[in-house]
Amino acid sequence: MTKLILIAVVAWIAFNASAQQSVAPIIDNDTLCLKLDLTRGGAISYLSLSGSNRSIVNIADEGRYIQQSYYAGKSLNRKTEGQSPSWSPWSWNPIQVGDSHRNRAKILDFQKNGNTLYVKCIPMLWDMNNMYAEAEIEQWTTLSGNVLTVKNKLTCHRTDNIYEEGILNDQELPAVYPVSALDNLFSYFGNVPFTNAALSNPVTEHLENGFWGRYLNNIVTENWMAYVDDNKWGIGVYNPICTNFLAGMAGQPGGEATSGSTSYIAPVKKEILNKNSVYEYEYYLIVGTLDEIRSKIYRIHSSNQ
Repeated sequence: MTKLILIAVVAWIAFNASAQQSVAPIIDNDTLCLKLDLTRGGAISYLSLSGSNRSIVNIADEGRYIQQSYYAGKSLNRKTEGQSPSWSPWSWNPIQVGDSHRNRAKILDFQKNGNTLYVKCIPMLWDMNNMYAEAEIEQWTTLSGNVLTVKNKLTCHRTDNIYEEGILNDQELPAVYPVSALDNLFSYFGNVPFTNAALSNPVTEHLENGFWGRYLNNIVTENWMAYVDDNKWGIGVYNPICTNFLAGMAGQPGGEATSGSTSYIAPVKKEILNKNSVYEYEYYLIVGTLDEIRSKIYRIHSSNQ
Protein backbone atom coordinates (compact mmCIF):
# COMPACT_ATOMS: atom_id res chain seq x y z
CA MET A 1 0.00 0.00 0.00
CA THR A 2 2.80 2.42 0.91
CA LYS A 3 4.57 1.61 -2.36
CA LEU A 4 1.41 2.33 -4.37
CA ILE A 5 0.96 5.69 -2.63
CA LEU A 6 4.57 6.59 -3.32
CA ILE A 7 4.18 5.71 -7.02
CA ALA A 8 1.01 7.83 -7.21
CA VAL A 9 2.71 10.82 -5.58
CA VAL A 10 5.71 10.59 -7.93
CA ALA A 11 3.37 10.36 -10.93
CA TRP A 12 1.37 13.39 -9.73
CA ILE A 13 4.56 15.45 -9.29
CA ALA A 14 5.83 14.43 -12.72
CA PHE A 15 2.48 15.25 -14.35
CA ASN A 16 2.30 18.69 -12.78
CA ALA A 17 5.91 19.49 -13.65
CA SER A 18 5.23 18.48 -17.25
CA ALA A 19 2.00 20.50 -17.36
CA GLN A 20 3.74 23.62 -16.08
CA GLN A 21 6.55 23.26 -18.62
CA SER A 22 3.99 22.88 -21.44
CA VAL A 23 2.37 26.23 -20.62
CA ALA A 24 4.31 28.83 -22.58
CA PRO A 25 4.68 32.27 -20.96
CA ILE A 26 3.18 33.94 -24.04
CA ILE A 27 0.02 35.92 -24.77
CA ASP A 28 -0.94 37.03 -28.29
CA ASN A 29 -4.25 38.88 -28.50
CA ASP A 30 -4.01 39.76 -32.22
CA THR A 31 -2.87 43.27 -31.27
CA LEU A 32 0.31 42.59 -29.29
CA CYS A 33 2.47 39.59 -28.51
CA LEU A 34 3.90 39.42 -24.97
CA LYS A 35 6.50 36.98 -23.65
CA LEU A 36 8.07 36.45 -20.23
CA ASP A 37 11.45 34.79 -19.72
CA LEU A 38 11.19 32.04 -17.11
CA THR A 39 14.99 31.64 -17.15
CA ARG A 40 15.26 35.26 -15.98
CA GLY A 41 12.77 35.70 -13.17
CA GLY A 42 9.74 35.86 -15.44
CA ALA A 43 10.52 39.45 -16.46
CA ILE A 44 8.96 40.91 -19.60
CA SER A 45 11.42 39.95 -22.32
CA TYR A 46 9.44 40.42 -25.53
CA LEU A 47 6.76 42.83 -26.69
CA SER A 48 5.83 43.19 -30.35
CA LEU A 49 2.95 43.82 -32.66
CA SER A 50 1.01 40.61 -33.26
CA GLY A 51 2.46 38.82 -36.29
CA SER A 52 5.76 40.69 -36.07
CA ASN A 53 9.08 39.23 -34.93
CA ARG A 54 10.45 42.62 -33.83
CA SER A 55 10.43 43.07 -30.07
CA ILE A 56 10.76 46.59 -28.67
CA VAL A 57 12.29 45.40 -25.36
CA ASN A 58 16.07 45.51 -24.97
CA ILE A 59 17.46 42.32 -23.38
CA ALA A 60 21.21 42.78 -23.87
CA ASP A 61 22.02 41.95 -20.23
CA GLU A 62 20.38 41.02 -16.94
CA GLY A 63 20.04 44.66 -15.92
CA ARG A 64 17.66 45.45 -18.78
CA TYR A 65 14.33 43.83 -19.80
CA ILE A 66 11.18 45.27 -18.19
CA GLN A 67 11.61 44.24 -14.61
CA GLN A 68 11.29 44.93 -10.90
CA SER A 69 14.19 46.55 -9.07
CA TYR A 70 14.20 47.86 -5.50
CA TYR A 71 16.63 49.63 -3.17
CA ALA A 72 16.92 49.50 0.60
CA GLY A 73 19.35 50.70 3.23
CA LYS A 74 22.70 52.41 2.83
CA SER A 75 25.37 51.75 0.20
CA LEU A 76 28.13 49.36 1.31
CA ASN A 77 31.50 48.21 0.06
CA ARG A 78 31.25 44.39 -0.03
CA LYS A 79 34.02 43.65 -2.54
CA THR A 80 35.65 41.18 -0.16
CA GLU A 81 32.39 39.18 -0.33
CA GLY A 82 32.28 39.10 -4.14
CA GLN A 83 30.67 42.46 -4.87
CA SER A 84 31.38 43.74 -8.38
CA PRO A 85 33.95 46.59 -8.32
CA SER A 86 31.77 48.31 -10.94
CA TRP A 87 28.86 48.40 -8.49
CA SER A 88 30.55 49.27 -5.21
CA PRO A 89 29.49 50.68 -2.86
CA TRP A 90 25.87 49.64 -3.37
CA SER A 91 22.68 49.30 -1.36
CA TRP A 92 20.46 46.20 -0.99
CA ASN A 93 19.15 45.87 -4.55
CA PRO A 94 17.05 42.81 -5.47
CA ILE A 95 16.71 42.40 -9.25
CA GLN A 96 14.06 40.27 -10.92
CA VAL A 97 16.17 39.02 -13.85
CA GLY A 98 19.61 38.36 -12.34
CA ASP A 99 22.81 39.95 -11.08
CA SER A 100 25.63 41.91 -12.73
CA HIS A 101 27.65 38.68 -12.98
CA ARG A 102 24.82 37.21 -15.14
CA ASN A 103 23.55 34.74 -12.55
CA ARG A 104 19.78 34.47 -12.80
CA ALA A 105 16.81 34.58 -10.45
CA LYS A 106 15.03 31.40 -9.38
CA ILE A 107 11.43 30.78 -10.48
CA LEU A 108 9.12 29.57 -7.72
CA ASP A 109 5.81 29.59 -9.59
CA PHE A 110 4.32 30.37 -12.98
CA GLN A 111 0.67 30.34 -14.03
CA LYS A 112 -1.23 31.35 -17.14
CA ASN A 113 -4.90 32.22 -16.79
CA GLY A 114 -6.53 33.64 -19.90
CA ASN A 115 -4.79 36.89 -20.76
CA THR A 116 -2.94 37.07 -17.43
CA LEU A 117 0.50 35.67 -16.65
CA TYR A 118 1.60 35.22 -13.02
CA VAL A 119 5.17 34.62 -11.92
CA LYS A 120 6.96 34.38 -8.58
CA CYS A 121 10.72 34.29 -8.15
CA ILE A 122 13.62 34.72 -5.75
CA PRO A 123 15.54 37.75 -7.06
CA MET A 124 19.30 38.25 -7.13
CA LEU A 125 21.30 41.03 -5.46
CA TRP A 126 22.51 43.07 -8.44
CA ASP A 127 25.98 43.97 -7.13
CA MET A 128 26.88 40.59 -5.63
CA ASN A 129 28.11 37.41 -7.34
CA ASN A 130 25.42 34.71 -7.27
CA MET A 131 23.73 35.85 -4.07
CA TYR A 132 19.97 35.47 -3.75
CA ALA A 133 18.07 38.28 -2.08
CA GLU A 134 16.12 37.37 1.04
CA ALA A 135 12.85 38.23 -0.67
CA GLU A 136 10.27 37.11 -3.20
CA ILE A 137 9.08 39.04 -6.23
CA GLU A 138 5.63 38.46 -7.75
CA GLN A 139 4.19 39.83 -10.98
CA TRP A 140 0.74 39.70 -12.56
CA THR A 141 0.75 40.82 -16.22
CA THR A 142 -2.55 41.24 -18.09
CA LEU A 143 -2.77 42.06 -21.81
CA SER A 144 -5.85 43.89 -23.11
CA GLY A 145 -5.76 45.45 -26.56
CA ASN A 146 -2.59 47.53 -26.75
CA VAL A 147 -2.28 47.88 -22.95
CA LEU A 148 -0.35 45.80 -20.42
CA THR A 149 -1.55 46.16 -16.85
CA VAL A 150 1.17 44.97 -14.49
CA LYS A 151 0.87 44.47 -10.74
CA ASN A 152 4.19 44.04 -8.91
CA LYS A 153 4.87 42.87 -5.37
CA LEU A 154 8.02 42.59 -3.25
CA THR A 155 7.99 40.60 0.01
CA CYS A 156 11.13 41.06 2.15
CA HIS A 157 12.30 38.72 4.91
CA ARG A 158 15.87 39.86 5.43
CA THR A 159 18.03 38.63 8.30
CA ASP A 160 21.04 40.91 7.70
CA ASN A 161 22.05 43.73 10.03
CA ILE A 162 24.38 45.61 7.72
CA TYR A 163 22.25 47.94 5.57
CA GLU A 164 20.36 49.69 8.41
CA GLU A 165 16.65 50.46 8.57
CA GLY A 166 14.47 53.49 7.87
CA ILE A 167 16.48 54.86 4.92
CA LEU A 168 14.58 56.59 2.12
CA ASN A 169 15.61 55.48 -1.39
CA ASP A 170 14.42 56.19 -4.92
CA GLN A 171 12.57 53.15 -6.29
CA GLU A 172 12.33 52.26 -9.98
CA LEU A 173 8.63 51.50 -10.44
CA PRO A 174 9.55 49.71 -12.70
CA ALA A 175 12.75 49.71 -14.81
CA VAL A 176 11.79 49.73 -18.51
CA TYR A 177 14.32 49.31 -21.34
CA PRO A 178 12.85 50.00 -24.79
CA VAL A 179 15.05 49.51 -27.84
CA SER A 180 17.13 52.56 -28.76
CA ALA A 181 15.48 52.67 -32.18
CA LEU A 182 12.73 54.38 -30.17
CA ASP A 183 14.75 57.51 -29.53
CA ASN A 184 12.28 60.40 -29.23
CA LEU A 185 11.20 61.16 -25.66
CA PHE A 186 7.81 62.67 -24.90
CA SER A 187 5.82 63.56 -21.79
CA TYR A 188 3.79 66.40 -20.31
CA PHE A 189 5.42 68.80 -17.83
CA GLY A 190 2.77 71.51 -17.54
CA ASN A 191 0.33 72.74 -14.92
CA VAL A 192 -2.90 71.58 -16.58
CA PRO A 193 -2.54 67.77 -16.76
CA PHE A 194 -5.09 65.57 -18.51
CA THR A 195 -6.37 68.44 -20.69
CA ASN A 196 -4.56 67.50 -23.94
CA ALA A 197 -2.23 70.47 -23.55
CA ALA A 198 0.92 70.55 -25.68
CA LEU A 199 3.44 67.80 -24.96
CA SER A 200 7.06 68.25 -23.98
CA ASN A 201 9.80 66.69 -26.14
CA PRO A 202 13.04 66.92 -24.11
CA VAL A 203 16.40 66.15 -25.67
CA THR A 204 17.44 62.64 -24.67
CA GLU A 205 20.26 62.59 -22.13
CA HIS A 206 22.86 59.84 -22.42
CA LEU A 207 24.10 57.65 -19.59
CA GLU A 208 27.70 57.91 -20.79
CA ASN A 209 27.52 61.67 -20.25
CA GLY A 210 26.96 61.22 -16.52
CA PHE A 211 23.54 59.74 -15.82
CA TRP A 212 20.07 59.24 -17.22
CA GLY A 213 17.92 62.35 -17.59
CA ARG A 214 16.32 63.32 -14.30
CA TYR A 215 12.73 64.57 -14.49
CA LEU A 216 12.17 65.38 -10.85
CA ASN A 217 10.45 67.98 -8.63
CA ASN A 218 7.10 66.47 -9.62
CA ILE A 219 7.22 67.85 -13.16
CA VAL A 220 5.79 64.72 -14.86
CA THR A 221 2.25 65.79 -14.04
CA GLU A 222 0.45 63.19 -16.21
CA ASN A 223 2.51 60.36 -14.66
CA TRP A 224 3.90 58.99 -17.94
CA MET A 225 6.78 59.14 -20.39
CA ALA A 226 7.13 57.52 -23.81
CA TYR A 227 9.86 56.68 -26.28
CA VAL A 228 8.75 56.70 -29.92
CA ASP A 229 10.35 56.53 -33.36
CA ASP A 230 10.31 59.28 -35.99
CA ASN A 231 6.77 58.23 -36.95
CA LYS A 232 5.79 58.81 -33.31
CA TRP A 233 5.12 55.11 -32.68
CA GLY A 234 6.49 53.34 -29.63
CA ILE A 235 5.84 52.58 -25.96
CA GLY A 236 4.55 54.62 -23.04
CA VAL A 237 5.06 53.89 -19.33
CA TYR A 238 2.31 55.12 -16.99
CA ASN A 239 2.46 54.86 -13.20
CA PRO A 240 -0.34 56.83 -11.48
CA ILE A 241 1.62 57.25 -8.23
CA CYS A 242 4.74 58.76 -9.84
CA THR A 243 5.36 62.36 -10.90
CA ASN A 244 9.15 61.89 -11.05
CA PHE A 245 10.93 59.86 -13.72
CA LEU A 246 14.34 58.88 -14.98
CA ALA A 247 14.77 58.47 -18.73
CA GLY A 248 17.56 58.44 -21.26
CA MET A 249 19.73 56.39 -23.56
CA ALA A 250 22.89 54.33 -23.29
CA GLY A 251 24.82 54.10 -26.53
CA GLN A 252 23.40 55.23 -29.85
CA PRO A 253 19.96 55.44 -31.49
CA GLY A 254 18.93 52.66 -33.86
CA GLY A 255 19.53 49.65 -31.60
CA GLU A 256 17.22 46.66 -31.39
CA ALA A 257 16.44 43.98 -28.79
CA THR A 258 19.93 42.52 -28.34
CA SER A 259 21.93 45.69 -29.05
CA GLY A 260 24.31 47.14 -26.49
CA SER A 261 22.50 50.46 -26.96
CA THR A 262 19.19 50.95 -25.18
CA SER A 263 16.61 53.50 -24.18
CA TYR A 264 15.39 53.63 -20.57
CA ILE A 265 12.35 54.87 -18.64
CA ALA A 266 11.68 54.48 -14.93
CA PRO A 267 8.92 56.10 -12.89
CA VAL A 268 10.55 56.81 -9.51
CA LYS A 269 9.23 57.37 -6.02
CA LYS A 270 11.03 57.63 -2.69
CA GLU A 271 10.10 54.80 -0.33
CA ILE A 272 11.55 53.16 2.78
CA LEU A 273 11.95 49.39 2.44
CA ASN A 274 12.83 47.68 5.69
CA LYS A 275 13.79 44.09 6.46
CA ASN A 276 10.18 42.86 6.58
CA SER A 277 8.54 45.29 4.17
CA VAL A 278 5.86 44.25 1.67
CA TYR A 279 5.55 46.67 -1.24
CA GLU A 280 2.98 46.58 -4.07
CA TYR A 281 2.15 48.85 -6.99
CA GLU A 282 0.52 48.78 -10.41
CA TYR A 283 1.66 50.33 -13.69
CA TYR A 284 0.74 50.27 -17.37
CA LEU A 285 2.59 49.85 -20.68
CA ILE A 286 0.89 51.17 -23.82
CA VAL A 287 2.11 50.41 -27.35
CA GLY A 288 1.01 52.57 -30.29
CA THR A 289 1.25 56.03 -31.71
CA LEU A 290 1.92 58.91 -29.35
CA ASP A 291 -1.72 60.02 -29.66
CA GLU A 292 -2.92 56.48 -28.93
CA ILE A 293 -0.63 56.20 -25.92
CA ARG A 294 -1.84 59.46 -24.40
CA SER A 295 -5.50 58.74 -25.17
CA LYS A 296 -5.34 55.32 -23.51
CA ILE A 297 -3.59 56.79 -20.46
CA TYR A 298 -6.38 59.37 -20.17
CA ARG A 299 -8.95 56.54 -20.18
CA ILE A 300 -7.08 54.63 -17.51
CA HIS A 301 -6.70 57.79 -15.42
CA SER A 302 -10.41 58.55 -15.74
CA SER A 303 -11.45 55.01 -14.77
CA ASN A 304 -9.11 55.01 -11.77
CA GLN A 305 -10.59 58.30 -10.59
